[in-house]
Amino acid sequence: MALGSAGALVTATLIAGAVSAPAASADSRHGQDREAYGAAIAAARAAKAGIDWQDCPADWGLAKPIQCGYVSVPLDYAHPYGKQIKLAVDRIGNTGTPQERQGALVYNPGGPGGSGLRFPARVTSKNPVWANVAKAYDFVGFDPRGVGHSAPISCEDPQEFVKAPKMDPVPDSEADKLAQRKLAREYADGCLERTGRDMLQQMTTPNTARDMDVIRAALGEKKINYLGVSYGTYLGAVYGTLFPGHIRRMIVDSVVNPAQENIWYQANLGQDVAFEGRWKDWEDWVAKNDASFHLGTTRDAVQAKWLQLRATAKKNPIGGVVGPSELLGFFQSAPYYDSSWVPVATVFSKYFAGDTQALVDAAAPDMSDTAGNISSENGNAVYTAVECTDAKWPTSWKKWDQDNTRLNAKYPFLTWSNAWMNLPCATWPVQQQTPVNVKTGKGLPQVLIVQSTRDAATPYQGAVELHKRFKGSRLITEKDAGSHGVTGLVNPCINNRVDAYLLTGKLDAADVTCAPHATPKP
Repeated sequence: MALGSAGALVTATLIAGAVSAPAASADSRHGQDREAYGAAIAAARAAKAGIDWQDCPADWGLAKPIQCGYVSVPLDYAHPYGKQIKLAVDRIGNTGTPQERQGALVYNPGGPGGSGLRFPARVTSKNPVWANVAKAYDFVGFDPRGVGHSAPISCEDPQEFVKAPKMDPVPDSEADKLAQRKLAREYADGCLERTGRDMLQQMTTPNTARDMDVIRAALGEKKINYLGVSYGTYLGAVYGTLFPGHIRRMIVDSVVNPAQENIWYQANLGQDVAFEGRWKDWEDWVAKNDASFHLGTTRDAVQAKWLQLRATAKKNPIGGVVGPSELLGFFQSAPYYDSSWVPVATVFSKYFAGDTQALVDAAAPDMSDTAGNISSENGNAVYTAVECTDAKWPTSWKKWDQDNTRLNAKYPFLTWSNAWMNLPCATWPVQQQTPVNVKTGKGLPQVLIVQSTRDAATPYQGAVELHKRFKGSRLITEKDAGSHGVTGLVNPCINNRVDAYLLTGKLDAADVTCAPHATPKP
């Protein structure tokens, strides 16, 4: 399950700030040391080169005064003088006076596979939640390695990737499971074939964290301020562990549990449980608003309609293209984001009122949108490459089968589709790494952690675990809420504290619990 990217189903302190490049060969060192040394070399090089800012290319959809540029990073940090790749970066200057400026605020939206390039548009669109922070900070986004405009990778022909209808993720037989296993193996092989071993092997969270430090140096900053959402919290946790002295302020929102044993197989099993809970929250809301949606006055009644729709689509895909897999791709955005509650319920309601076209328009792929399809396939490729390469995954099908069969019995909404999405990791063609042991290092500032209790994609325990690991951190809990990505929503109890932290560095003396943001209205 791509963290924070709902459409994915179709989802050692270094002195790099000021150093000149060390003369000794980085190849004479070992493992992490070599990579840390390589990152210092790359950062020193980037600090000298800077970024040649220009107006953004027209087809990137980023209007002036947003500016774009590239930063060169080593493909493999153990060989900093070897092959380089270019990362796309963008920025908008702070809106206040030069005296008000407090540096760069670097953003990652999650995934893995999400692009951060839309971040400066929060300023141009005058997003009120970010208006105060925009006075003090340059908003900086980037496409992580492998994503979008940053040496993009691929695992499958994009038109083939989005083609519908796909197999029902819930297997009816051993034959169905065998077919899905074959697809997963072919997908893993496709990643190697279309991306190449050299690149695929280097698609890891630690490398993206090193890239971020090179971007910091290229920006001319001794320290960065960082905002990470969803998978971006794990990237932040790894960056904070590898470069604790290079962070000025950090906010992580909707937190991946960074425990080594959770990355990534367990994380996905945990999602299955949490998604079921949030799906039920949504069904309760639909039932409560029966006057608007006419789908039943109880959760059970709404669930019965969902199962009826699913059974219909399985027998005869709606419009010839929307089967159970496509339905899930669309409906899972409701447990992800509160902003999807009304749109998803509206389409659901229209279907039972006799309007099937609304569902086809919402859930079917648009085969004519080749740029969008390339982007979807790329996002899924990066998601798979990073999660599969970051950590060791079970290779025994028996384990996958047992775990997912057991979970599906109680948590059927997402379990099997999530399993198939991650199964390429069981036959991954490049060496799998050991996740970083996330911990507090010298110079790490107080980190602000924000989390809702009923988040489906990143269950609440993740925030608690990172809070334990990052000493002096503060946790803001949004109680009885579950939208994924909290800092972008209107909730003054949270928004005011985010502003205060970024603008003054002040945090509450103790952890804080906030009431939930407003529930969507039909």
